[in-house]
Amino acid sequence: MSQGPRSGLAAVSSALLAMSRHLEVRDVLKTIVASARELLDAQYAALGVPDDHGGFAQFVVDGVSDEQWKQIGPLPRQHGVLAAMLRDAKPQRLADVRTDPRFGGWPSAHPDLADFLGLPIRDGDEVIGALFLANKNCPKAEGTCGFTADDEELLAILAQHAAIALTNARLYERSRELTIAEERSRLAHELHDAVSQKLFSLRLTAQAASALVDRDPARAKGELQQVAALAAEAADELRAAVVELRPAALDEDGLVATLRTQVQVLDRAHTARVTFTAHGVRALPAAQEEALLRVAQEALHNALRHSGAERVGVTLARCDGGAVLRVTDDGGGFDPRAIRRAGRHLGLVSMRDRAGGVGGRLTVESAPGKGTTIEMEVPGG
Repeated sequence: MSQGPRSGLAAVSSALLAMSRHLEVRDVLKTIVASARELLDAQYAALGVPDDHGGFAQFVVDGVSDEQWKQIGPLPRQHGVLAAMLRDAKPQRLADVRTDPRFGGWPSAHPDLADFLGLPIRDGDEVIGALFLANKNCPKAEGTCGFTADDEELLAILAQHAAIALTNARLYERSRELTIAEERSRLAHELHDAVSQKLFSLRLTAQAASALVDRDPARAKGELQQVAALAAEAADELRAAVVELRPAALDEDGLVATLRTQVQVLDRAHTARVTFTAHGVRALPAAQEEALLRVAQEALHNALRHSGAERVGVTLARCDGGAVLRVTDDGGGFDPRAIRRAGRHLGLVSMRDRAGGVGGRLTVESAPGKGTTIEMEVPGG
């Protein structure tokens, strides 16, 4: 983490950037917890993600040594103040958590806690975790809480980061477990939409937070504007990461088997008849196989969702040491020139970019009432 007067706002930026660079939930949560502790200058911070059995599926701490953590023992249960945050979904700001009637059950090796600030982590109406800090590093009279209302509002920004990270991780981990490509594609779009919307909300929150920082208002506003810019960059990076995720089925089964499985799933899921044939295709470099698969997915999506086709055919054949992919439908078709003039693309720009990126070429043949053929040819590796 950075030091000096920028450290607080830099902590917000660091958490935001970490989200765009990590897909593993624990790495992101560690960054959020460390950022929260530094931002609010607390001795101790923790973030818990509840499971379905009265405990926590994950519990990340900062301010506790590895040796202390080992002595503390198993992950905590959802009791006391932690349970209150998960159940009541309200912030908890206490002068001394130890005197609260809900306090209890803390292991003997756990650090002593005094003043306490906790917030639920929400995804819409659902409480998906709890983020809390203890022992503010500041002078305070006996019986008073070092954490202020401004601290509470700043921590709310970090709680939104946590919600983004958890939503991201949930969707990503679910996608890794699925072997059906249609489900993987749907979850990637869902991940993109959810995170983009939350990042947009976060930009607005970060801008509003400028009123909370009074140490150097002019500089604080400038820094928070930078946070907003970083949020936009994080959205772009995450979007790129989502579209570039290489499906596990492609690694394990190869292009032909993966395409065949996807087509079989789509054939069952739609009224249109969807078929697949392959002729003499050999293994290609990983980048080419992924590009062919992504173009096939986009073309199939267009054919099944927009064309009104009754039959969609996918063929993959060997061609001059490389391969050629064709996706043909008997749907309503379109005028490619009219699509370009109207500013609509139906994914054609993305498909052409993918083809060009692996040294291939993409052609589109279509006309109103005449169906559509998407063809992509890639050279051999």
